[in-house]
Amino acid sequence: MSRMAQVLVLARYEDEVMEPLTRDDESRTWRGRFEQIPGWFIGGWYIEFFRERQRVGILKDLEALPWNQPECVQVMLHDEDDDCFGLWMFREGKLVELPVSGTERFHTPAPPTQEYAPSPGHLFRTDVGHTWLPEQTPEELRDPRPAW
Repeated sequence: MSRMAQVLVLARYEDEVMEPLTRDDESRTWRGRFEQIPGWFIGGWYIEFFRERQRVGILKDLEALPWNQPECVQVMLHDEDDDCFGLWMFREGKLVELPVSGTERFHTPAPPTQEYAPSPGHLFRTDVGHTWLPEQTPEELRDPRPAW
């Protein structure tokens, strides 16, 4: 399914660590390669996806890199229907989404079969007076598969 998404990785002085993800690699579960943000001396990379299945596994591959300072790595993810970027950082060796003030990620129920790509949900602003925010799906009814 067509679904635009952007990923930014901000990590100071980690050029060598990110280098493998700046090359195409058909063995990865996700498609594409990171491009360095031009002119950023401390380290920033981006990638854009056009399909849901093209991005599955990207967080796992970022977690597996031998970061010199994992506590300084920030991953920002934006799905096409999100109001803003979500923020992921390392906590106990895993990239986890951190709460951003004034936002909430709303999840849909899990799809009926595994043929559908996992959904990351939608990150909506909750502090701007939206009256159309959806009802949150209980955690036990959400798709447990990682969408990123």
